Amino acid sequence: MKTTNKNKVFVSCEEAKHICDKNQYGEASFLEIIKLNIRLVYCKVTRAYSKRNTKLTKTINKSKTQSISASDKEAMKKEITKRIN
Repeated sequence: MKTTNKNKVFVSCEEAKHICDKNQYGEASFLEIIKLNIRLVYCKVTRAYSKRNTKLTKTINKSKTQSISASDKEAMKKEITKRIN
């Protein structure tokens, strides 16, 4: 009989990376964060992944990127289509 991952305290590296990604966006549960932290204690690969994720998040948050509004995007689309035709 197989046990499910939901009951395990020790997670695989891939699952830890997934939890790390969820944690980056504030979507990880308390239990997932505990599992991730346990994995971070003994897994160099997961620690490196987590460090890169943290650095990426900080870089994106510090950047002054702006996104285009949906209406402006649609207007640009129409203009491009018009010029192509």
